[in-house]
Amino acid sequence: MSDIIQLLPDAVANQIAAGEVIQRPASVIKELVENALDAGATEVNVLVVDAGRTSIQVIDNGKGMSPTDARLSFERHATSKIRKADDLFDLHTMGFRGEALASIAAVAQVELKTRLHTDDIGTAVTIHGSRFVGQEPVSCPVGSNFKVENLFFNVPARRKFLKSNTTELNNILTAYERIVLVNPQVAFTLHSNGVEVSNLPKAGQRQRIVDVFGKKTNQDLLPVAVETSVCRISGFVGKPEASRKKGAHQFFFVNGRYMKHPYFNKAVMAPFERLVPQGEQVPYFIFFDVPAADIDVNIHPTKTEIKFENEQVIWQILSAAVKEAVGKFNDVPSIDFDTEGRPDIPLYDPSNTNVHRPEVKTNPQYNPFNDPRNRKADAQQRHWEDLYSVARQEATQQPGLFDEPSDVDTPDDIIAEKSPSHYQYKGRLIMTAVKSGLMIIDQHRAHLRILFEEYQEKMRNHRWRSQGMLFPEIIKLSLADGEVMRQILPDLADLGFSLNDLGGGSFSIDGIPAGIEGIDATMMLNDLLTVAKEKTGQPQSEIQFALALGMARGAAIPQGQVLSNDEMENLVNRLFSCSNVNLTPDGKPILCILQQDEIDRLLG
Repeated sequence: MSDIIQLLPDAVANQIAAGEVIQRPASVIKELVENALDAGATEVNVLVVDAGRTSIQVIDNGKGMSPTDARLSFERHATSKIRKADDLFDLHTMGFRGEALASIAAVAQVELKTRLHTDDIGTAVTIHGSRFVGQEPVSCPVGSNFKVENLFFNVPARRKFLKSNTTELNNILTAYERIVLVNPQVAFTLHSNGVEVSNLPKAGQRQRIVDVFGKKTNQDLLPVAVETSVCRISGFVGKPEASRKKGAHQFFFVNGRYMKHPYFNKAVMAPFERLVPQGEQVPYFIFFDVPAADIDVNIHPTKTEIKFENEQVIWQILSAAVKEAVGKFNDVPSIDFDTEGRPDIPLYDPSNTNVHRPEVKTNPQYNPFNDPRNRKADAQQRHWEDLYSVARQEATQQPGLFDEPSDVDTPDDIIAEKSPSHYQYKGRLIMTAVKSGLMIIDQHRAHLRILFEEYQEKMRNHRWRSQGMLFPEIIKLSLADGEVMRQILPDLADLGFSLNDLGGGSFSIDGIPAGIEGIDATMMLNDLLTVAKEKTGQPQSEIQFALALGMARGAAIPQGQVLSNDEMENLVNRLFSCSNVNLTPDGKPILCILQQDEIDRLLG
């Protein structure tokens, strides 16, 4: 029998590794920029064409490579970061496996130009799909210039599964944000299709956060700082009023590396438990400095999951640091020690011999079952069989719980027979009499259904009137959010918003939909943006559905708003002109009818 096990060719092995390391254009940028940072670069320029499908270029001013290193760097497991297995537990660089460049070269056409500062001339290396094309001397500046073209050109299946350019660019911006936030000492630029998307000069940590997420972020940040023998924690957490249901900016970094850690997320959110509404999230930017020997970053191909040796201890330190930051800046109620004019509260004095312990008198002979007052009830319980016979008789006389009533009200019957007078219960429910009983309507959900259908109709017909603002407002977004905003600008225009792209993630709000005056336009746009981000890559109809629902939620009558009888009458009439009077667009019930028979039975 012939042997069937054989070694895979290097090109095939590299393509298999690329499946783990290089998942999309954002993965290429992450690996190349991290290599630039490991090389000591102080300036990094990223240029993409067609969201990285056509071309990705990363230029840095790091120390560069020699001709031999330039050629060897594309070999699998060739690295300058580690020498032996023990080095894995003492890592001080972003990369260490030696797989990134080999994986990129296996699925793209790569050209590298690099030069050491000690050399007068540099080296150009060209590799197409793991196949070495050529190497020659070239004139170039100190540092490295990687140009990656036609990603996945030799793996058509992988290229076919790439998302739209907008989605891939959003992923690139997300990876870019994670890197620039933790490296404020490095200047970064990002260009997309020849247009400058981001230009971040060298700055401090707080200024870099503001540069990325806007000036408004600055006023919402509380500094966190603690240093122990286990770790050093620094960074910022948001104030309670900066909390959001979705889309809060939350970042953890350990030793300059971005990570995801749900366990530490709970440590940050615990101090805010009673300061923010349930379900809302507070933004934070937390940086850990931990001895390299106490963490393991080699447990996931993307290196975003990190194992800590002293995880529980760090959890306690982090939670205490966040509590101190929130309390220090008076974002929790302070205790008032001013006792002037207050009644004195006596304190226990051990030297006072006149204080005696109170005595509790009990009757050890007491038995509640011998109490004559219970004998009457006991006598009644002896005839328990009669209770069941009565219950069976009533059950046979009453209709079943799920029996179909004989006279079900239709929407037309309700409108025709409903009372012109309504009652509002606790500013939440509208009650009105109808032919078959009492109809109860949730006013917020009813208005939500009405507005949703109106907004959808206006979006379909492109006939929403915009109300110009006397003083336009400026909304500053992160790079990724700004790209999503540009994608949904036509849909927002159909809703009646007039936005002007000022560049750099800034937009001026020049007009808002007529009829929603008094609503915070900036907050509503942020909510709509969060909804749109969840639907990115979905069909346009789903995005429009989500935008109409999000806007209806922001403009609907809130719980607790008092309505006049005319306003309630108008709301009920508009509800019953909708296509669905029973459910909100997200499936929650709007109304119920308490049948007259049930009312009679309850009142006996």
